[in-house]
Amino acid sequence: MRPNSKNTNKFIMSLVGKKFPNIAVDAMSEMGDTFRLNVLEQAVSQKKKVVLFWYPKDFTFVCPTELHAFQAAIDEFEKRNTIVIGASCDTPEVHFAWLNTAKNQGGIEGITYPIIADTHRLLANRLDILDAEYEFNEDADVSAHSGGNVTFRATYLIDEDGKVFHESVNDMPVGRNVQEYLRLIDAYSHVQKHGEVCPANWEEGKTAMNANRTGVAEYLSTN
Repeated sequence: MRPNSKNTNKFIMSLVGKKFPNIAVDAMSEMGDTFRLNVLEQAVSQKKKVVLFWYPKDFTFVCPTELHAFQAAIDEFEKRNTIVIGASCDTPEVHFAWLNTAKNQGGIEGITYPIIADTHRLLANRLDILDAEYEFNEDADVSAHSGGNVTFRATYLIDEDGKVFHESVNDMPVGRNVQEYLRLIDAYSHVQKHGEVCPANWEEGKTAMNANRTGVAEYLSTN
């Protein structure tokens, strides 16, 4: 957890186990249309899981590799009844320009999922994922600012009721492993369906276990 500013004691706690914030923000579709998108409503109204991933900036370096990696796995997410949503604090117009830039030119042409344009940083501030720190003087004016005021590589997995069941944050230079989010969705879906718990390194098709002393003893005796 991180303080929003140096002069306050306000901390944003983990959202795991809680409802995702009920906030609508601008987003860009693959067709170039700007629309309002509420992640919580997307999950609840469509009864689907959501993977929401934030990246720092359009037209940068690690970021397009991640957007293309999520696109390459889009069919696997759809098989798991899961919506993919990207997000940054760029404007819809910048998103549209990037969507119209070829992959071999560093662009994201071919991306089909929506991309949030949280230009006012309303949702990013609520999630406390901005690389920004402020100091205030006695008159509450900003006297110092550090950081790029863009988001870290934060990822949220949200269930069909709008509850967050996973969150993680990578620093700027470290790209994500998309396959791990598929594994986490498989594990959570197994828990939902069977009531069992998933041990370390569990993957679809492997043995899970009952959440009691007998269950863990049986699992450890055979693994």
